Amino acid sequence: MKGCISIVLFLSLTGSSLAFLFGSGPAHASCKAQWSVGMACSQVETALLNQIRTWSGPENCKSGPINEKCLYVLKSNSGGVMKLTHETPLKHYIDDVTFTLTSQDDSCHIDGYSTAETWYAVLDAGTNYCNMFNLLEGSGLTTATGYTETASDDTCTQRSSADCTRY
Repeated sequence: MKGCISIVLFLSLTGSSLAFLFGSGPAHASCKAQWSVGMACSQVETALLNQIRTWSGPENCKSGPINEKCLYVLKSNSGGVMKLTHETPLKHYIDDVTFTLTSQDDSCHIDGYSTAETWYAVLDAGTNYCNMFNLLEGSGLTTATGYTETASDDTCTQRSSADCTRY
């Protein structure tokens, strides 16, 4: 029992120390972000589902030196909530992604959340942000009328250094 308490205390202190050393933001590799698009949520849903299907296999992994725009798997889609996973092609880490779509006036508000399944993941070079942004960009939603984004390092691990052309 004492060994378990020591390990838990060590892990807690290590996580706190890493957060202190690397600045504010989530203690676990993850991202919470919001987007708004000037179109109906049914159109946003269709665009995202089509992009997930397009990037579901390993084919896109092979284009360019490094490409993570592949290996998306839709797990469920019901009541405006889409749950999916993204697997990194090199290390095969799995991230859980959720999009929640809500109609607001003449636009669609998208709450996005992506988190690493690996329990010890702390830093991710913005991968969890890119898991979501790449789908929005690939589906053309980032160029749609009324597009806005709210994301920061406070809610998105390493958002400011994310390179979504790579991740």
